[in-house]
Amino acid sequence: MPSFVQVRPAEAADAKGIETLYRELVANPAVNVTAERVAEVGLDANTVLLVADRGAEVIGTALLSMCMDVMFQSQPFAVLENVVVNRGHRGLGVGTALMREVERIALERECSKIMLFSSVSRTDAHRFFMRTGFQGEHKRGFIKYRRHFATAPSTR
Repeated sequence: MPSFVQVRPAEAADAKGIETLYRELVANPAVNVTAERVAEVGLDANTVLLVADRGAEVIGTALLSMCMDVMFQSQPFAVLENVVVNRGHRGLGVGTALMREVERIALERECSKIMLFSSVSRTDAHRFFMRTGFQGEHKRGFIKYRRHFATAPSTR
């Protein structure tokens, strides 16, 4: 880990820094990270919101969620989302430090795998994920956004 970076669980006070990073990730005016939600996520035993900080500045983040599964007895799998490193700090080892902590947590929690999705246009991120051991050629990801969910009432 670079000596200037500390990777740790996010705190409520990190909310604005995380929001700034998310705005680098997506151009969506609805992005709104609140201190209350960051604190709430911090209380969830199956979710870890990490930040990489440099002093008082949040320069990277990643969200790791453990999902219960039945395929391998009690082994969960993990889903990694919203991995972002500030543009000015890319290539300095910040992302690698975040990924090491993600893997440490996944091992500690006995996860069978870590899955992530990445926008097809983020080719630099894809190269980074492959350098850190992720494979993109074995599975295909699908996504359905809320705005496309069925609106018909359930037939149950």
